[in-house]
Amino acid sequence: MAFCNKLGSLVRQNFSQNGHVQMASMLNSIRCMSSTKLFVGGLSFGTNDESLKDAFSGFGDVVSARVITDRDSGRSRGFGFVDYSSVESASSALSAMDGQELHGRNIRVSYAQERPSGPRTFNNNFRGNGSFGGESGF
Repeated sequence: MAFCNKLGSLVRQNFSQNGHVQMASMLNSIRCMSSTKLFVGGLSFGTNDESLKDAFSGFGDVVSARVITDRDSGRSRGFGFVDYSSVESASSALSAMDGQELHGRNIRVSYAQERPSGPRTFNNNFRGNGSFGGESGF
């Protein structure tokens, strides 16, 4: 029932001026609602995989819980992912935990988004000419 209510809400929100549904946006929203993987942002640097799993295990069977760490320092990057065995458990956890306090920080919980395929690009100011953002060349 909650899924149907959410779907109806999305359809109403996605009608454009001429009455056509923006299909890509709506299909992406539906795909996310059927996901078992949650993104958890705003984590305390003291939160680890085990404490993240403990915090979310009250909503169902947690398949995995992972705090993402910096490759060089090993320090938490402040976000992680929790994967459930069922859509219902993930939905319950999202509703209950979004905005709640965990280890002294208010966390943000949403459905995890797929990473785009292909190589990652980095947008920085290094232009390859020996300068960093300026035109002076030194």
